[in-house]
Amino acid sequence: MLPELFDAELTPLGWQQVDNLRKHVRSSGLSRRIELVVVSPLLSKSLSRTMQTAVGVFGGDGYEDGIDVPPLMAENAGNSSRPAISSLNSPPFVAMELCREHLIESDDDTLWKLDVREANEDLGARGLKFLNWLSTRKETNIAVVTHSGFLIHTLAAFGDDCHPSVKNEICRQFNNCELRSVVIVDRSMISSGSSTTDYPGKIPDGSDAPSEEADKK
Repeated sequence: MLPELFDAELTPLGWQQVDNLRKHVRSSGLSRRIELVVVSPLLSKSLSRTMQTAVGVFGGDGYEDGIDVPPLMAENAGNSSRPAISSLNSPPFVAMELCREHLIESDDDTLWKLDVREANEDLGARGLKFLNWLSTRKETNIAVVTHSGFLIHTLAAFGDDCHPSVKNEICRQFNNCELRSVVIVDRSMISSGSSTTDYPGKIPDGSDAPSEEADKK
């Protein structure tokens, strides 16, 4: 609850965990499939620990002078002693307020309510709003970098119609820098968009004889 620690940057151990996750993401081929990275900005710092994690795992290679692309992270950001990280060959990044951790008292926190620390139920409700927003995105493979508390209270809303073992797996605590894959299915199909890989065929249009002749008969 200490304000100076709430939005802490990554420690040296945290950066080691980021480096190992980056190796896994690359060796597994996941880095080539990620189309968008959504990250929790938390408070007002330019590069909080979630943003450092997102950039460290899904960002480009080390930034070199002469590369005409903006860096995702400047050298020694947050006194990390880390080199700059390039945006070259990395997916786009979006900072999303809805996937933040518990809201706290702060003049910089525009979502915070006076004299009220966000309850777990409110955090879970905000998480569902985030998932609704996520379902409107056109991308299929999205990496979300956020906080364990946010994930736990968001995912707790799911799995009640499943076997208890499935519910327990959904609500299992997250380790630091852990990655899990989750498939989101819109049962109402309200948010379903058209496929980006389907192909309509019959281009150019013309008779598909003899099949069309057989249909006429």
